[in-house]
Parts: sequence; C-alpha cells; structure tokens
Amino acid sequence: MGCLDGKVVLVTGSSRGIGRHIAIEMAKEGASIAINYLKDEVGAKETLMILNREGVYAKEYRVDVRDFEAVTAMMKDIIENFGKIDVLINNAGVSKIGLFMDHCESDYNEVFDANFKSVFNCTNAVIKYMLEKKKGSIINISSIWGNVGASCEVLYSASKGAINSFTKALGKELAPSNIRVNAISPGVIDTSMNSVFSDEDIKNIKEEIPMMRFGRCDEIGKLAVFLASDNSSYITSQIITIDGGML
Repeated sequence: MGCLDGKVVLVTGSSRGIGRHIAIEMAKEGASIAINYLKDEVGAKETLMILNREGVYAKEYRVDVRDFEAVTAMMKDIIENFGKIDVLINNAGVSKIGLFMDHCESDYNEVFDANFKSVFNCTNAVIKYMLEKKKGSIINISSIWGNVGASCEVLYSASKGAINSFTKALGKELAPSNIRVNAISPGVIDTSMNSVFSDEDIKNIKEEIPMMRFGRCDEIGKLAVFLASDNSSYITSQIITIDGGML
C-alpha cells in the first residue's frame, strides 16, 4: 500500500519537468492524478501514459490556470470524475531573465499571472471542496529566489516571494479546518529550463552548490509526496528549501 492510496491529486503544469515527476511520484504511492497543462499536449499524453503504467486513474485537463472561470470549471469536472480532490499542487509557472530596467508592463503581467494569479485561482477554486471534507493539502512550488531574490530575475523572484507569503498566511487561516498549506522552494533542478546555460555555465553553477550537482525532479516529487501524505500531518505554513545546501 502507498501512503497516498485513495487520494485525488491535481498537479498544474504536469506535462513535463517537475510537475510530471510530482505526478509520477504521487501515482507510485497510489494517488489518482488530474493532469493540467496548457500548450504541451504531447507531453501531457506522455505523462498520462506513464501514470497509466503505474496502474492509477488519471485524466488530462487542457486549462489555462490564469483564467479563473476555466479553473473553476476544471475543479467541478474533477469532482464529477474523481469524486473528490484531496491535494492541490500549484506548479505551473514561467521564468523571465533580464535586467529589471528592460522589463515592461506586459512582462510583469506575464510572470505574475502565470506564477501567482494561477496559485490564487486554483487555490480559491479548490478550498470549498476541502472545507466540506475538513481535510486537504495544498503545495505551492516556489523557488530559492523567492526566499532571497536573484539578480536579473527580479519579476520571477518577486512572484515566488508572493507565493511564500501567501503560503504562510493561508496555512494559518486554514489550519483550524485541517487544511495544510506548504511550499517547496527548489534550488537548481535538472530540467529543460537549464538548456539556456552553456557547459561552462553549468560547471560554474555546480561549483556553487555544496553537493556539487543539480537536484533531480524526482527528489522534488518525493518531498511533495511527504507533504501530501499524513506523514506530515503537523506541518503547515512552511517553505521547505531543497537546494543541495546552496543557500
């Protein structure tokens, strides 16, 4: 038996990368998975195929999580098809690198809508279902740059910082209802986003990490499983950093 047997989990942005691996690790522990994506249909179908091999029920939802009405409709469909929703993983997001002085209002809207408005939308839409059950776990994927800030990633850092404050505050608000809210703050993880770096850049970054390597997506997934399960039943309002000792 897995520690998530019988649970229903929604993972936003789960067509690839960290989101896909969170979905896989959840499935390995017996959870049914609602796969959310926007553009990468091929990737979403690959995620679905992998989850099917794990023997769990899964369904794809092509929904723009920046759209409140679309998110509300998705939550209703999940309840109708899965019967409930126990865990929400707010993983969808974007990164934008560049000098702050070169950014414009559309850059701000793009980053904050994808990274923070999506969290607001999904969380707001799911809470009423969790309140009915007086139980649930919400896990937000943040970043170490939301903890300390990063040069040339000001908008990204600010959006992740907003997620951190949101997590701490909402966790306190929902604790009396036995709904836990936590965030995972990854360091440098081995994903396709690192394709922008040269071999020399990657070598230099690894030298800044005490464990001398990038994190793996499955390591984020395993931490998410812990926070979703009853093994973390007294943990809420926490920002848990997983960065190989980098900060």
